[in-house]
Amino acid sequence: MAAAGAGERKETAAGGGSHLHSKTLLKSVPLYQYVLESTVFPREPDCLRELRLATAKHPMAVMAASPDQVQLFGLLIELLGARNAIEVGVFTGYSLLATALALPDDGKIVAIDVSRESYDEVGAPVIEKAGVAHKVYFRVGLAMPVLDQLVAEEENRGRFDFAFVDADKANFLGYHERLLRLVRVGGLIAYDNTLWGGSVVSEPDGALPRLTREFNAAIAADRRVQPCQLAIADGVMLCRRVA
Repeated sequence: MAAAGAGERKETAAGGGSHLHSKTLLKSVPLYQYVLESTVFPREPDCLRELRLATAKHPMAVMAASPDQVQLFGLLIELLGARNAIEVGVFTGYSLLATALALPDDGKIVAIDVSRESYDEVGAPVIEKAGVAHKVYFRVGLAMPVLDQLVAEEENRGRFDFAFVDADKANFLGYHERLLRLVRVGGLIAYDNTLWGGSVVSEPDGALPRLTREFNAAIAADRRVQPCQLAIADGVMLCRRVA
């Protein structure tokens, strides 16, 4: 998919309206703007830009992944040589589209969400136009039982190369146990919001920061994965399955 020229990428990271919200732990908005304008936007496919801007108009736009985050995922997916992926928490499908673009033409993404509403209204038309809708297998429902159904099918165990989780934080550890059965050894699981805007240290007694700290500690102690906490977007925990 052709990317538009760098000259067309002059957008405000922290602006309102059709501009993407600033979802970053960087303390300098101009620095984040530089990251986007110098590296992300010049290489961004037109379809991904279209969906990013459409998502930014959604009342819950803050739920979306950040542009630099999905660029990283695309790179990791291609490095893995991934063919099969799982996404837990879809929203408009912005990160889903980035994954679909990085997978080969016969790749598959199992997309899990309790609702298709935002996806159907915002993302699906763009994904269809981008020619990658055939890669997406949408499963509507609570993530835990859907993952249990996938695990119950023996051919799914160790079948997946990449998973991205951006759903209810209270169930992250439950998702982790199931994804370790679905993602192959050497595959990668990415968890979103693992620094929770810095509140893991600024508000450690809050409900969500406490859950996030517990999750991060559990991952650090889990010898089945090689973890890496990234200070990108709202915090991303990468877990490479090693056992």
